[in-house]
Amino acid sequence: MDVEVAASQAEEKGDPSPPGGFQVYRRRWLVLGVVCLLNCSNAMLWLSFAPVADKTAEHFRISLDTVNWLSLVYLVISVPFGLVAIWMLDTLGLKCVVILCAWLNMVGSIIRELSVINALSLGSLNIVYLLIGQCLCAMAQPLIVFAPTKLAALWFPDHQRATANMIASMSNPLGLLITNILSPALVHEGKDIPLMLGVYTGPAILACVLATVGIRKKEPPTPPSASASQSNSQSVLAGLKMLLRNKPYLVLMITVGGGVALFSCYSALLEQVLCSMGYSNLFAGLCGALFTVAGLIGAFFLGLYVDRTKKFIESTKIGICLTALACTAFAVVSQFRNQTYLLAVISSIFGFFGFATYPIYMELAVECSYPVGEGTSSGMIFVASQILGVIFMVLLQSLAVEMKNTTHSTCSLAQGGTLDWSTSSLVFAGLSSLLACFYVVAFHTSYRRIYAEMSNACSVNRTDDYITDGQQNRKDTD
Repeated sequence: MDVEVAASQAEEKGDPSPPGGFQVYRRRWLVLGVVCLLNCSNAMLWLSFAPVADKTAEHFRISLDTVNWLSLVYLVISVPFGLVAIWMLDTLGLKCVVILCAWLNMVGSIIRELSVINALSLGSLNIVYLLIGQCLCAMAQPLIVFAPTKLAALWFPDHQRATANMIASMSNPLGLLITNILSPALVHEGKDIPLMLGVYTGPAILACVLATVGIRKKEPPTPPSASASQSNSQSVLAGLKMLLRNKPYLVLMITVGGGVALFSCYSALLEQVLCSMGYSNLFAGLCGALFTVAGLIGAFFLGLYVDRTKKFIESTKIGICLTALACTAFAVVSQFRNQTYLLAVISSIFGFFGFATYPIYMELAVECSYPVGEGTSSGMIFVASQILGVIFMVLLQSLAVEMKNTTHSTCSLAQGGTLDWSTSSLVFAGLSSLLACFYVVAFHTSYRRIYAEMSNACSVNRTDDYITDGQQNRKDTD
């Protein structure tokens, strides 16, 4: 049974915890909800143009490469700002980071709206509004992407950490799911772009209000576990030095960073790859949606499983191998026409095993790098993913050549014709297979955080063996 103690009044006063015990607060679910909404909103703003790239190019009279930069700018901006975000999260705390993220996200979404307001039109330079808005949203991304591991460590007991991290982390692909469904549904022609921009601005404003009003503390008055009390024990600089000497962490950083980079490329280029073979924007959005839905389902069950068994390494090694197989299948099948059912199934399998392991990787990063701060360990993986994302995106785009036979293409011909993505797709599959082999062979580690908590024998536990008679009689009145 959960040891949920301290009423709302006690929480606000910061009453001390009972001797020898830790406390968890119901307010943790509110903080988790705000982080989830922010993460979801930021993801929607990130890839809102990717599923309708051709219609966006048509409306603003720009090339498809320029449209791709509306997504790619996230990868570029968030690398230098990601290093700042690491320092902010482990130094200033969760509250400051989440509220700053919320305001950057909201202001960026509003500036994007200026591109479709006639009174403020810059003519052919309206794309400047979009780029400025995307840059602000890109600055917000590392702040919220780094937050789940910190949130789980500071607010949740050990038997809920993987689940809390899963929920917060998977809100990002949930935003991608909504985008893949909503953007094609809203945008049938270039003139529908203003409607799409307005729809995506709403959640950003709501998230900003909730974050500003709802998050009152950077951490709970009393930690929920032994490791939470040591969450900020290492300075950022000292933590970075420890990570650079930690071989298992470096292997994990390269693998997960590369995997996230490939997922970013998949999401950004999916519509362009499929339209060249005659598939509609709606079907591309459906594949993206299935990819994400399957990932959310897989993450839910895998998070619960790992919370109970603590089999982080086994789960991730099996998951990355199956992900590489699905990625290879997609790269091959996507080069054939009229394979809608098979592509839908492969996209689902790809997402189920690929996305499901992401929050487990984040928890594993904390386990193999403890006592380094959660913001530092997860942040360096994110920075690596953004750097590799830029490299992979540029590489895959450079390998795409103009397609000669375009009779079956559904891509917009107004921006220079249809591209052949067959070579790019095979390189994509090769990279995923290489990362999987590297991780399976090279990654080995012990669970440092779990071992530290077991050694102290003072973490909140689900079983009654860890609950004193006095704690057992307490009731959660929050």
